[in-house]
Amino acid sequence: MSNEKKAIKATWFSLLGNVGLALLKTAAGIFGNSYALVADAIESTADIFSSFLVLLGLKYTSRPADDNHPYGHGRAEPLFTFLIVGFLVTSATIIAIQSIKNIRTPHELPESWTLLVLLVIIIWKEACFRIVLRRSKETNSSSLKADAWHHRSDAITSVAAFIGITLSLTMGKGYEAADDWAALFASGIILYNSYLIFRPALGEIMDEQLYDELVVKIRNTSLTVQGVLGTEKCYIRKTGMKYHVDLHAIVDGSLSVKEGHDIAHRLQDSLRDKVEEIGHVFVHIEPYEPKELSEAQKKM
Repeated sequence: MSNEKKAIKATWFSLLGNVGLALLKTAAGIFGNSYALVADAIESTADIFSSFLVLLGLKYTSRPADDNHPYGHGRAEPLFTFLIVGFLVTSATIIAIQSIKNIRTPHELPESWTLLVLLVIIIWKEACFRIVLRRSKETNSSSLKADAWHHRSDAITSVAAFIGITLSLTMGKGYEAADDWAALFASGIILYNSYLIFRPALGEIMDEQLYDELVVKIRNTSLTVQGVLGTEKCYIRKTGMKYHVDLHAIVDGSLSVKEGHDIAHRLQDSLRDKVEEIGHVFVHIEPYEPKELSEAQKKM
């Protein structure tokens, strides 16, 4: 199964799970007198839309390259990630505003059975986080990683709600607002997670060089190609689920243009074959000079 299909399958898993949880939390929050659960439901509803955006983004970014997009459509993925972050920030803001209102307004204690509902939700959402995060690492998908952190933030808000409701029920009358303080705390956690999701996506857009391990792998693989004496510059750009590489390879300066050209093609083919996540490879041939090769080897 291709990375694109794996990512889409994981997103459908998130989407359907969020629909079920949003309905469960809304019902439990309303009938159980718990705004922390209602706040959880608001986030899960936002998660439905964000998962839908991830699905659209993955389908768009998986389109093949064309004349207008020779590197493919992968650059759209961090843009969809920004939209997902927007949903997270919006839901956190709504939760915070409503929590403050509820803290200032007297209300009944939550029902004790809501704790059981929350326990089930916490276990499920943490499991979802681990499953989707593993898929995001397998597919190199930043938007799928954002979706995974939606599950983790949901689990965190549920933990906060569990603590708040437990305090309300344990301490009794006068501590009804503990539930709402828990929801307010959870909104802060959601905002922090939003930043953690936003920052790597911004790095993709800005072509930050954040792939040291992949650079080492590319350099080592290059040295296995016949005719390559060393490597010099190695720049990497992430586009969707693929990494595009600009590499300077050092070869014998006495070779003909045709021989240098053949080495470059062998190097491209070898890198694509042995490093699955690589997309386009641009190889610039550098003639061998003892000093130059020595400097290049120091960088490896």
